Order: sequence, then structure tokens, then C-alpha cells
Amino acid sequence: MINEVFMPALSSTMTEGKIVSWVKSPGDKVEKGETVVVVESDKADMDVETFYAGYLATIIVPAGETADVGAAIALIAETEAEIATAKQQASSSSSTSSAPDPTPVAKQVEPAPAVATIEPSNGASGRLIASPRAKKMAKELGVNLSTLKGTGPHGRIITADVEAATGKSQPAAIVTAPPIATTPVAATPVKPAAAPTPVRTDVAQLVPFNTLQNAVIRNMMTSLQVPTYHVGYTITTDKLDKLYKQVKSKGVTMTAILAKAVAVTLEKHPLLNASYSDRGVQHPNGINISVAVAMDDGGLITPVLRNANQLDIYSLSRAWKDLVDRARSKQLQPDEYSTGTFTLSNLGMFGVDRFDAILPPGQGSILAIGASRPQVVANAEGLMGVRQQMQVNITCDHRIIYGAHAAAFLQDLAKLIETDPTSLTM
Repeated sequence: MINEVFMPALSSTMTEGKIVSWVKSPGDKVEKGETVVVVESDKADMDVETFYAGYLATIIVPAGETADVGAAIALIAETEAEIATAKQQASSSSSTSSAPDPTPVAKQVEPAPAVATIEPSNGASGRLIASPRAKKMAKELGVNLSTLKGTGPHGRIITADVEAATGKSQPAAIVTAPPIATTPVAATPVKPAAAPTPVRTDVAQLVPFNTLQNAVIRNMMTSLQVPTYHVGYTITTDKLDKLYKQVKSKGVTMTAILAKAVAVTLEKHPLLNASYSDRGVQHPNGINISVAVAMDDGGLITPVLRNANQLDIYSLSRAWKDLVDRARSKQLQPDEYSTGTFTLSNLGMFGVDRFDAILPPGQGSILAIGASRPQVVANAEGLMGVRQQMQVNITCDHRIIYGAHAAAFLQDLAKLIETDPTSLTM
């Protein structure tokens, strides 16, 4: 028996994956549950195990290439005798999917049958195999995928199959008929197609986006659909800076202190920790603080400090160091970068005074933190003095969080940092 190895969905947002490397080579014996390939998902490299024992007969998607989630990337034969058969199967499927339709016109104008034959599955594993784009198109057009016969590799249903079922790609048939008198009708204006992105000829080098950068692009485009607003606040950090100097030698980071301060404040303002859904406001079970980290090879990742309000700053600092180390080596598990409920973005370490952060998908708020700088200020008595101050700017989803909510949160955060930051060590 010949079984397929499919590109897995390693995260909820993953639509395709890149093959980093094959752990096994064609002809190698594999055991059930053994790692055969390393796949780069949206933000991490993950080991992929096989559900079958046998021999890795052939690799369909080589290292360095990408495949849609659910696509077959290799074939596993149960016996050595079936390896040759598996190779022929992969070769024939590849040639079938790439070969042009010999009679495209006849196929396009052929009327659809009145009754379609429903097949239970189209894959060797007995389940329906379709590309993510085909599934999305079928859902939008109301097409039952089980009625279609896939023309992709190994019977996989692709978008062309869905289009053929709905007649979307059928051109109008040319019919020769004697001219008839008609009443002139005003032509329906045709909406011009969007102009393609111009191709520059003076570009010295074109660097393709990697998987992580593509994930960031998708997330940011999704974020643009959310109505957001920004609220700024100035926080005096003299006592916070003093605390940091006292605990820095013990391995405590400013990131851990700020995450703890935000998490404690969120306990009083749970709405800022919530997110929007079509059914209402979603309140999570815990306070999980995501902190944005720029990757050396491009892109952005947000490791998560889970239940930050329940941990001391020493434990948070150790957890943060471990998360960053594994993030830079792409060893984070999906729940370690995708379960945040509130995000911090700190560009203050680069000397940035103030900036606006873009709201991450699935969250209600993100706090942008600027640098702490000495400022000349007047106290209540009108006396001038120098104080360390930083600018923070919160971005919120206006569908569930209003300006007064954001302002109250920032006010309490400032009060905690300015008057009693030592309480964060308890």
C-alpha cells in the first residue's frame, strides 16, 4: 500500500509551508511517528512525523520549495517492492497535472450533467483533498467539493476544478446567426482592471519574501480592516529606572518589568485584554503578554509570556530569555507565539521617542513604548526640575474598546510605574 505525506497545518493562520530539509532520503526505512521532514511554518521550523511505517519511496516537494497545506509532499510505500510503483504514481500524477487539456474548448462549452456522481473521497487515505484556495472558492460559490473530481496531483481538487464546476471560466460560445433588428441599449460601463505593479528595470537585486515575512504581510493586511485609534500618555520613570538598576544584576530585564506592570494593570481593565468576535467580546482565560521581536533575517515574531500577572519579574526574565533564544533559532512552538492577548512593542531601546503600533489580528490592544529621556518639567508648586519620562501610545480596536477605556488603563499604568514599581517584585 502506498500512503501520502501531506503538508500539515502547523498553525491556525498557515496556508502553505516551506520544506526546510528532508530528514529521510528516498529508499530509507521509516517508522510510524518518526520525523521525516522539517517544515517552516509562519514563524517556526517544525519537525513533521509520519503516520505510516514503511519506506520513503519518493519526495514530491524537494527542500527549499513550498506547498499548500494539505498537499502531498512525499509517498511512503509499505514494502520495498512497492517503491517503484510509488515513483511511477508520483511521475504520472505530475505529468497529468502539468499536461494541457487536449480539448479545452469542447470541455468548456459542454453542459454540466443534471446529476453529479458523488465520490466519498479523492485521496488514498480516504479523505477529501483540496487546496486551501479551492476550499475557499467552493465555499464562496456554494460548490460541494465531494461532487468534484480533482485534476491536481494525486486527485487533489484545485481552483480550476471549482471554476469548471460553476462555469466561471467558461468563455461565451461563438454562435453564427443571421442579424436581427434590436433596440439600441446603453452599454454597461466596464470597471477597469487594477493596474499591475510596474516592474522597475533599475533594481540591482530582488530578494523574495521568506515565510515569516509573508506571514507578517498577511497579518498586517488583515489588521487594516479593523477600525483602530491611538491614545498617548507621558509616564515619569524615575522610580522605574531606579528599580531596574537594583535588579538588573540579578538577570531582570526591562521587558519583564514592563510586561509585569502591564499585566497587573490589565487585571483592573479586562476589556483591554479582550478581543472582538462576530458574536461579542471574547475574554480570554489568562493574561498573556506578547512582546514584538525583530528577526535577524527579516520579519517579526511575538513570543508570549503566559499568565504574566501571576509570575514574578525574575521568573518572567528567565522565561523571556528562553523565548527569545528559541525564537531566533526558529524553535518556538505555535502556542508560544500565537496565544497572546495583549502586545508590547518597545522601540524605546532604539532611542525612538514615540510611534504608533499596528494592532495584531485577534487582539484588542497593543502598547507602543518609547524611550525614557530626561525632561524639564514643572511640579504642582510651579518649580522646575528634570524628570525621566517616556511616551507610551496604545492602539485599540474601537469596536469593543472606547477612548475612555484606553485612557483609564494608561492612567492606572502610569500610577503604578510612577508611585509603586517596587510592588512588581512581590
